[in-house]
Amino acid sequence: MDIIYLRDLKIDTVIGIYDWERRITQTVSLDLEMATDIRKAAASDAIEDTLDYKSVAKRLIQFVGESEFQLVETLAERICAIVIEEFGVPWVRLTLNKKGAVRFAEGVGVQIERRADGAT
Repeated sequence: MDIIYLRDLKIDTVIGIYDWERRITQTVSLDLEMATDIRKAAASDAIEDTLDYKSVAKRLIQFVGESEFQLVETLAERICAIVIEEFGVPWVRLTLNKKGAVRFAEGVGVQIERRADGAT
């Protein structure tokens, strides 16, 4: 499999467990790696034959921007489900970084991998 990726996709959202976090938006950063086979697209040079990363980004910006989860774990699971279910991706790795969540740390978050078949 080949990998199409998005790096440092920044999205403002309501995320967190503390009362003050529920009243503001915070920026999360997403790094996505999505398995696909690019050979058909490479041969045809047509966007219809590949995983359209712009469409993935737009969908995630819309979803994450409207979400109000408490845990980054929940948000990460939902993001992976969207990528797999709506874009037909067989495997995805997501790093979700909640920058500024811990003092003196560049960022904190989760990294997860999910497969369409549910295998780990």
